[in-house]
Amino acid sequence: MKRTLLFLSFVLLFSSAFSQYHQNLRGVVLDRTTKITLPGANIAIIQGDESSGTTSNANGEFILEDVPIGRYEVVVSYMGYEPFQARNVELTSGKERVLNIELEEQVIAVDEIIVSARSNGETINKMAAISARSFSVRETERYAGSLGDPSRMASNFAGVITANDSRNDIIIRGNSPQGLLWRLEGITIPNPNHFGALGATGGPVSMLNNNLLTNSDFFTGAFPAEYGNALAGVFDLRMRNGNNQKHEFVGQMGFSGIEFGAEGPISRKNGSSYMVNYRYSVPGLMGKLGLNNAGTAIPEYQDLTFKLNLPTKNAGTFSLFGIAGDSQIEFDDTESEGTSYDTFAGTITKNGSRMGVAGLTHRFFPDEKSNFLSSLSSSYQGVNTSVDSVTLNRGNIIFFGEENSNINISASTKYTRRISSRN
Repeated sequence: MKRTLLFLSFVLLFSSAFSQYHQNLRGVVLDRTTKITLPGANIAIIQGDESSGTTSNANGEFILEDVPIGRYEVVVSYMGYEPFQARNVELTSGKERVLNIELEEQVIAVDEIIVSARSNGETINKMAAISARSFSVRETERYAGSLGDPSRMASNFAGVITANDSRNDIIIRGNSPQGLLWRLEGITIPNPNHFGALGATGGPVSMLNNNLLTNSDFFTGAFPAEYGNALAGVFDLRMRNGNNQKHEFVGQMGFSGIEFGAEGPISRKNGSSYMVNYRYSVPGLMGKLGLNNAGTAIPEYQDLTFKLNLPTKNAGTFSLFGIAGDSQIEFDDTESEGTSYDTFAGTITKNGSRMGVAGLTHRFFPDEKSNFLSSLSSSYQGVNTSVDSVTLNRGNIIFFGEENSNINISASTKYTRRISSRN
């Protein structure tokens, strides 16, 4: 009997040992510094090629039930914290294993943060570093008071003002407006304004036609080397090419005058095109029709702008362009008894200005990484003023006449090569 009881006791103990073959592994995940529980931490146990895992609950607690007893590697990870790894974590049959895991906040070394202003648009000139911006033709139509004139549009930029509403001289950061350089299609041009004095850079009405211009650059400082004659600012204007597939025509009337334009293909096969635009002053036209109520001082001005784009198969692309303008105004004070701001009583004062530019450019690509850009241009600018009298004034007959002109011829060649994607 005693032997039977002993045998049964041995069987019960042996069965009990096998019933404890599995054990629970639980614990809590905390922040090492603040001791705050970390919910959502990933807990994994690894033994050989086998692994299992779970996540911590809202209180940072976790439990893995019915884990076979043995030795495990415990790995804990949590976003923003250094990973935790514990080797040889032993599970025994007699007691649950409870782990108190503390994670250290991760310090991430990153590159410095650079705060920069948002650019208004990448400049066309790749050598521009600062104090430069690109503007579109549409901006000359959206800015208040621009009247389709790039000069008046630029007066809305920071650091730029104009003298008054009667002229479009550009004053940049207090510099003289005579320090402004005008460029068109890469060549320097004279003052592109009607009634502009010789050597000046402004006038009441612009000869530039925004219907023919494309995106251009405006510089207020730090000029690239090619703008060596600029002291205050640079207007680097570009003309678009005409439509090389379809003939188009335009007619409109505005502050700059009544205008008519045409563009279209010269050869659809070669992609060559033409573009021409003519404007005449609205007051001058109304005066000729007898509808002007402005008195004797009727401003008459007109301008013509054109461009021919002629691509070739092997010889590169040729471009012929030009702009010309003429303006005249007459102040008749023969019936006046006093003097005005700029005229004398009993006199007729006539003032006029003329400007013309013609240029030929050629862009040639000797290979896929380089190109030559050559240009030949000629420009003319002249002003004339005359004061005549038909009566005596202060006992003397007043007569005065002045006429000045300037002709400039220039040629240039620029070679550009891409050495690498960086240079």
